[in-house]
Amino acid sequence: MKVAELLESRKKNWTELEVLCSQINRKKLDPSVVIRFASLYRSACADLALADSYQLPRPTIRYLHNLVGRAHNQLYRSRRFDIRRWGETLFVEVPQMLFKDWAIRLSFVIFFGFFFLCMLLAAININFAHQVAGKAMIEQLDSSFSQPIGTGGFSADSSLGGTSFYIIHNTSIGLRVFAMGLVGGVLGLFETVANACMLGAAFGYMSGTEYRDHFFEFVTAHAPFELTAIVVSAAAGMRMGFAWIDTKGYSRLESVKRASRKAIPIMGLAMVLFFMAACIEAFISPSPMWWSFKICVASLCSLALIAYFFILGYPRNLPERRLTLPASSR
Repeated sequence: MKVAELLESRKKNWTELEVLCSQINRKKLDPSVVIRFASLYRSACADLALADSYQLPRPTIRYLHNLVGRAHNQLYRSRRFDIRRWGETLFVEVPQMLFKDWAIRLSFVIFFGFFFLCMLLAAININFAHQVAGKAMIEQLDSSFSQPIGTGGFSADSSLGGTSFYIIHNTSIGLRVFAMGLVGGVLGLFETVANACMLGAAFGYMSGTEYRDHFFEFVTAHAPFELTAIVVSAAAGMRMGFAWIDTKGYSRLESVKRASRKAIPIMGLAMVLFFMAACIEAFISPSPMWWSFKICVASLCSLALIAYFFILGYPRNLPERRLTLPASSR
């Protein structure tokens, strides 16, 4: 068969590739269609090389150049930040998944169970607080809250610096819990328990000191977001860690990949919660604002969390979709 005849027989593939180039702009394609698109693209590249080598008519070569260039841009394009897709993931897909997720329930029970248990034991026995939290932390708590909140002054500069510190500090807690959960899920459980015990012991110890009002005034506003973020981080890590153990018939690599499609957006939610907690912790918690105002902030945060997990998360008849992070700029 002559080259010209061969290329003439390939026009059907070129037309199909043109159609797919138009479709890929408008909607997300199935994996099988993407594979077909890539195959047609490679074939068109080979056809262009043949047409160019055998000096076929310029209109044919020009057409193939345009088609290959268009397909290349579609296949390797840099996607822009899609705020609508991010919003859909964060406010529709993630709460729907968390509502029925075993990992978030396990993480919630473990964290708050040990938190309140250690809080009670530390309030009853001060030696327990020293053993769990450590002497250095106890001394730091006494020193930090010996003075009323807000007596040291409140400025925008110090608050902006505090925001940066709390974002880094809080996020590091979440990432550590998440990372530990990746190791078979077991270390994630230990890290979650360790954080719960230390925080619970600190709360329990401070409840029995003369500085308890100062302490609780400080932690009231940001506690809902920060504690929930730790729970969510632990759940994301445990989901991926246990996927390594219980593969459900898949290979270990494929099992972890499947788990990551759900765990990564959940970890994104945890980072958002840590960020909001850090802002509150820097601007509102140390300020001389009335304690009643901080209680109102905590109440609003708690209501927002309830609405997110239970109202947005309540099962609806939504089409089943594969949960993925929206693409961002490269």
